This record gives sequence, structure tokens and C-alpha cells, in this order.
Amino acid sequence: MQDGRRRTVGVVDDDAAVRDSLRFLLEAAGFSVVTFSSAQQFFTATDPDGIACLLVDQHMPETTGLDLLRRLQRTGQTLPVALMTGSPSARLMLRARELGAVAVLEKPLTDQALFQFIEQATG
Repeated sequence: MQDGRRRTVGVVDDDAAVRDSLRFLLEAAGFSVVTFSSAQQFFTATDPDGIACLLVDQHMPETTGLDLLRRLQRTGQTLPVALMTGSPSARLMLRARELGAVAVLEKPLTDQALFQFIEQATG
């Protein structure tokens, strides 16, 4: 059996409905899930080393997903991150990858894209 870290997915999204639906879907698939309503909550409430991968919304009121990626990069974290956005652009994808994102997932998320990212990150 895999250790807890390899099975824990973090979700950072200001939309409670998105957090809840991702939690439901991922827990039904056998993952542990921790959710955060903001980047600030993520950084103050958790140790990133306890999370296998992270799903991060780009458009949040106080701190964007790119800002969260930038902070992870500055602190030397190598956590696999997928940036979630309803409006992907070539520029956003390039910037996200420069900051270390493994994937940019378009909202609404498809199960296939979501589980492909998680499998790659935790496999």
C-alpha cells in the first residue's frame, strides 16, 4: 500500500462548491484530500511535504495561482502542481510551466485530465 503522502491531494480554490466536488470525486477514488480556500490558508495551515500533488485555481481574489507557484518556487518546493483555469491562454500556460506547474487544466475539469495529472504526480 502507498504511504499517506503519495495519496494526499491538496486543492486550493476560493469556490467552496469546486472544493467540495473535487473532494467528493477524489475521495471516492481512494485519495485523501485537504482543501484550502486561499493560497494564504495553504501556506499557513499545512506542510507542503505532506501533500503528493496540488490543484490550484488561477483566479482567486487575493493571490493568484501563479503567485502561489512563484512562492513555492522561491522556497524550493518541488510539489507537483496543476493550475486550474476557466480561461487558459498560451501566455498563462507558458508562465505556469516556467514557475514549475506540471499541467494547466481547463475548467470545468474532465475526470480524465484530472486523474491523468494525479497519476503522473503520484505514480
